[in-house]
Amino acid sequence: MANPIVELGKAGQSVWYDQMERALLTSGRLKGMIDEDDLRGLTSNPTIFEKAIGGSRDYDDALEALARKGADRDAIYEGLVLDDIGRAADVFAAVHDSTRGVDGFVSLEVSPLLAHDTVRTIDEAKRLFGLLGRRNVMIKVPATDEGIPAIEELIAAGLNVNVTLIFARAVYAKVMEAYLRGLERRAGRGEPIDAIGSVASFFVSRIDTRADAAIRRKIESAGDPAVRRELESLLGQVAIANARLAYQLFEKTFSGPRWDALRSRGARVQRPLWASTGTKDPSYSDVMYVESLIGPDTVNTIPPKTWEAFKDHGRVAPTLEKDLDRAGAVLENLEKLGISLDRITDELTVDGVRSFADSFESLMRTIESRREAVLRAVSGREVASLGKARARVDEALATLARQHIVERIWKKDPSVWKDEPAGREQISGALGWLDAPEWTLGKADEIASFAESVRTEFAHVVVLGMGGSSLCSEVLRNAFGPRSGWPRLLVLDSTIPAAVRALEKSIDPDRTLFIAASKSGTTTEPLVFQKYFWNRVSERKGERAGRNFIAITDAGTPLHDQAVREGWRAVFLNPPDIGGRYSALSLFGMVPAAVAGIDVRAFLGRAMGAREACSPSVPAEENPAAVLGATMGALAREGRDKVTVVASRSLGALGLWIEQLVAESTGKEGRGILPIALEPLEAPSAYGEDRIFVRIRMQDENDEAEATRLRELESAGHPVLERVLRDPLDLGDEMFVWELATAIAGHLLSINPFDQPNVQESKQNTRRLLDEFVSRGSLPGPTPLGAGEAIRLSGDPKWAAGGTPPEVLAALFATARPGRGYVALLGFFRETAERNRIVASIRSELMRALRVATTFGYGPRYLHSTGQLHKGGAGDGLFLQVTAEEGADVPIPGEPFGFSVLAAAQAQGDFDALASRGRRALRVDLDDVDRGLAALRDAIAQAVATSAGR
Repeated sequence: MANPIVELGKAGQSVWYDQMERALLTSGRLKGMIDEDDLRGLTSNPTIFEKAIGGSRDYDDALEALARKGADRDAIYEGLVLDDIGRAADVFAAVHDSTRGVDGFVSLEVSPLLAHDTVRTIDEAKRLFGLLGRRNVMIKVPATDEGIPAIEELIAAGLNVNVTLIFARAVYAKVMEAYLRGLERRAGRGEPIDAIGSVASFFVSRIDTRADAAIRRKIESAGDPAVRRELESLLGQVAIANARLAYQLFEKTFSGPRWDALRSRGARVQRPLWASTGTKDPSYSDVMYVESLIGPDTVNTIPPKTWEAFKDHGRVAPTLEKDLDRAGAVLENLEKLGISLDRITDELTVDGVRSFADSFESLMRTIESRREAVLRAVSGREVASLGKARARVDEALATLARQHIVERIWKKDPSVWKDEPAGREQISGALGWLDAPEWTLGKADEIASFAESVRTEFAHVVVLGMGGSSLCSEVLRNAFGPRSGWPRLLVLDSTIPAAVRALEKSIDPDRTLFIAASKSGTTTEPLVFQKYFWNRVSERKGERAGRNFIAITDAGTPLHDQAVREGWRAVFLNPPDIGGRYSALSLFGMVPAAVAGIDVRAFLGRAMGAREACSPSVPAEENPAAVLGATMGALAREGRDKVTVVASRSLGALGLWIEQLVAESTGKEGRGILPIALEPLEAPSAYGEDRIFVRIRMQDENDEAEATRLRELESAGHPVLERVLRDPLDLGDEMFVWELATAIAGHLLSINPFDQPNVQESKQNTRRLLDEFVSRGSLPGPTPLGAGEAIRLSGDPKWAAGGTPPEVLAALFATARPGRGYVALLGFFRETAERNRIVASIRSELMRALRVATTFGYGPRYLHSTGQLHKGGAGDGLFLQVTAEEGADVPIPGEPFGFSVLAAAQAQGDFDALASRGRRALRVDLDDVDRGLAALRDAIAQAVATSAGR
């Protein structure tokens, strides 16, 4: 029985294979198809390579080898693809020779991202052709308005060109004209034209897909049965009619004196290549686009499924010039019935370019994710020493894979976390952070342009924010440090009057850009900060004060309206589906970064790399976010619900960012993961079996004493993870991994990680207290508590009734749960290095004596961080709130109270919220912060000694 594919060749049509994958080469199947089926060429495109590289493990060894040599994503792409194309061209070399250069071609596409750039398309085509160095390679160029002049230039330069994405006959005519002009230019220079090969890829089945959809819509609305029948007669007819009429253009173009002159110099016709010949509609014959377009001087590039079908039952007959009158009538009737073929082909060209670009970008992301995985393994970027906990983590990873959790998260499926309608709706509106790196990268030019415009005008940039809107800036400020030639980045997130005064003293308001950052546009702290500094700048600049202010917020918020009304320099509107603590890689983090001179494109590029390393295509056990999230979530369920972040010197603030992200996301419904930042590292005897340790360090910051202590903790049975950053830009990667890991941990804990139900309570208490201050002129006392639940101490060195300081503290600490609970120190005073040192010594004392975890947060920052877990978590914490007044108050313009009253109301509001939940809380008011902290440290040392002796 004759082979139908071989018979096509005898009918004058060459068959090329629309597929490229490494297995074709390594298995010998490509050579077999040439020998047995008279296969005469091969085409590739970005979608084909996306499926080949992303959908198989055939490229892993080569990719790993290139990554280990330091190749970047682009170099790896070229290494893999050019190797495939070059080897395939070598297999087809004999075909090229035997057909005297008519066939035996292998096609490679110029990056579809260049489809609208003539000059770069020309340069890239020449570069790829030169790198491959084979005469039987064709470079594919799309038939866009910008691509057509590139085609002429490349033909004139002597390259073989496969013109792709041709849908319209008018465009096809331009393509043939470009080919002829290129040959004529070359011939005019006396250069040979007899070895140039070119095909024009005319797409077929996609036209029917689009036309049939339009026809069916017309059928549904047609009231006249005759019109419906006429419309129905057009189904499945448009694409073939269009192709047959295009072939008539081909025959006309390549005949007559103009062509004869070129043919006499050895020129070959630019054959029409029928592309997209797989049948999309299952009601049609699976070989209709092959059987209907058979004729001389043509190529059909057949995809694998259609290849097998045609080889099995295809029929060969000269059909290309059959029923030409019918073809013309089909297209005329289509227009008569109100369906524009021109509009369809224009849309298909745009969609085709976009589709190939999307596939190309997806392929590049896949390569980046595989590259990142190799680099992580090579560099020891992520090392997990889990000991006995390994089995639990592996079990959790297997469950994540079995339930497709990572894939469902990427699909933004709210049922990953909650099933009830209200929960699903809230979660659905909070998953924009998954797309934030890509979305913000799309804004990078706008952000960079703004940053450049203010670069020399300001000496400082101050973020006026709280929690998620400011902590990323704090991390970057510490990690990157001041950038030469750029404003210095500062952050104000404290309502303590002394902190406001200290910041103001460190800047010149005239030369400071203030960034008011608030998602809701109603957050108290940034609003009062903005009022204060607006007043200061207005005193100097009057109506020009707005030039010193920008806003980052959601659209339509009061802050947005105010900024527009007052003529602020700029307003940056963030997507509404990105929550505060997940906003680091959005405008909230990246605008301040850019203004401070940080390369946000590179930073977001690292985040994009993490995005790919964490994609659903990566196995769970290799997915860094899945591993981290499974470790936190699975071990929290086993009692190891405290994640101790051990960060190197320049990354200390990263612990605070992680603290907010994890605590506010997971601390609810009576459970949660307590992140612990900036805690001194002690000997194993200071810890219970409730810890996970995560060391995060810069590659060049390796504290040997710290490393030794962690090895001791690992030997004692504590899970220890290590994460190594190559440079500060890797924070983009790290932040995305932690965001996704926290979401995964939330799933394992069966909570919604995107709400904060208990944060509002402290805010409401604060508002109530401020209202009482306005009406009474003073704040009321704290909420009365039951005996023994909490005691308020006041004064330094005097302490209120209820016992001596050590006795009162000892009573509190006697309720500690060694190895399980925690002590939270909550400070409402200005931060200084010396105060941090004293607090660290207090934490060490508590850890060693009570064997409990310790946290410390400056108020009001901690209200937007661990505050949610304090009230919504398991209730196993002891809370020691320390307040003080430092110096004179600082008035807030337009408000009947100053910063000292606001800070006092925030402290008392939170203390009342803790009390209302029966938390074991103690408040200490200090008359003098530094002397008082030292006295408190001594009293705690005595108290824990007393508690330990009971």
